[in-house]
Amino acid sequence: MSSLDRYQLWGGCFGEEPSSVLRRLNDSLGIDVRLFHEDIRGSKAWANELHRSGHLSEDDNTAIQSGLKKVEDDIEQELCINGRLNDPEEDIHSVVERRLQKYAGDAALRLHTARSRNDQSATNTKLWMLKSLQHIKKEIGQLLSILISRAKKEIHIIAPGYTHLQRAQPIRWSHFLLSYAWMFRDDIIRLQEIVERLSCSPLGSGAIAGCALQIDRKRLAESLGFKQCTPNSMYAVGSRDHIVEYLNWASLCGVHLSKLAEDLIIYSTQEFGFIRLSDQFSTGSSLMPQKRNPDGLELVRGAAGLLLGDAFSFSCILKGLPSTYNKDLQSDKEVLFRSYDRLLDCIKVTAGTVETMQIDEERSVGVLDAGMLATDLAHVLVRGGVPFRRAHHTVGAVLRRAAELGHDLQTLPYQEYITICPEFGTEKELRKIFSWESSVEQYTTEGGTSKSAVSKQIESLEQWIKDITNKI
Repeated sequence: MSSLDRYQLWGGCFGEEPSSVLRRLNDSLGIDVRLFHEDIRGSKAWANELHRSGHLSEDDNTAIQSGLKKVEDDIEQELCINGRLNDPEEDIHSVVERRLQKYAGDAALRLHTARSRNDQSATNTKLWMLKSLQHIKKEIGQLLSILISRAKKEIHIIAPGYTHLQRAQPIRWSHFLLSYAWMFRDDIIRLQEIVERLSCSPLGSGAIAGCALQIDRKRLAESLGFKQCTPNSMYAVGSRDHIVEYLNWASLCGVHLSKLAEDLIIYSTQEFGFIRLSDQFSTGSSLMPQKRNPDGLELVRGAAGLLLGDAFSFSCILKGLPSTYNKDLQSDKEVLFRSYDRLLDCIKVTAGTVETMQIDEERSVGVLDAGMLATDLAHVLVRGGVPFRRAHHTVGAVLRRAAELGHDLQTLPYQEYITICPEFGTEKELRKIFSWESSVEQYTTEGGTSKSAVSKQIESLEQWIKDITNKI
């Protein structure tokens, strides 16, 4: 009997094999196979550290390093061909170690020296997150750039702004787009903060008490690209705060995507009609030939609820656990991968939708109505010395009188204005108010919807992107 058959990661004191139903619940290879690159990378670093610390011979380390490269190539090829591994082991750690024996012989039996699956698994997950979160940050950055590009190109377009889904005030279409650009910029900042805290290696913490062999954990951490190592072994193997942080972050990013999706769904309806979604991101009806459904955006909107559910459900798993590692934590990767994949697809669908949609400039202006300039009328009175509360009440009286006469604010006779409040000024001064361009151009303060204020936002965002790109 070869060492390959004699030794497993655990089981020496067990007289029976686990039941088949427990195997189904326990085995995680179908999920954590996704970490095979990280598992092998961590094992290479661990073997090197054992060698440098005098606990592994040069020959054994060379055999392990060479063998792990061959195992990695084999797994990659099998996944490419079959899409899965058919190994009988319960997880990717066991698969790698058993396969390593084929190439490294008995040297493979020394790889797990002073290492536990507890710190090994935690390290693999962190390595995967450090790599993958950079990818998701890049995709959000792409969405951000698309929003900025459209805002720059379509800065001349004026559209209705809504509160309570009721027409409120005229705004520049670009101002609307940038309101989401700022949300996604904040998402990138928050994600980067998570990445900073994530860069802390648990490897070398063992199962609970630490590593009984003298190794240099800081050197080991740096060899894997971590900035530091965890300060407490119990904390290292039991903490999943980094996953909770990511899941909560993903749910918030999903909410932002959902809000944008909802706005675009509404604006693309026939009732609003000032944007048209491209064929690439629309679908039809199996019954009604005329339908153009915003299914991509609807799926993004629905995914926000699933992302929130993942964040909440994983926190519920952690809530009742005692300290250090418990098998409940095995579900961390299932939730993490599911949330990551879903969010990544949502970001890409949103970016593609925004990039390819068309804005109907004529329709967006056509939806505006004179009542949206009521605040402008109040500002005229305020600039003339009328207290705002009185000005607000006065414009309300004008609106009521216009409704009684069957007019809107623009068509209401000048005499009616003067009768209600002489401070409205001359008719020429009053009529100047009824200009969409003049309305938006009065909001010149920082963060406003005037052309200069919107241009300043664009410049600020472009500079931020440039700065963060240079840092990377």
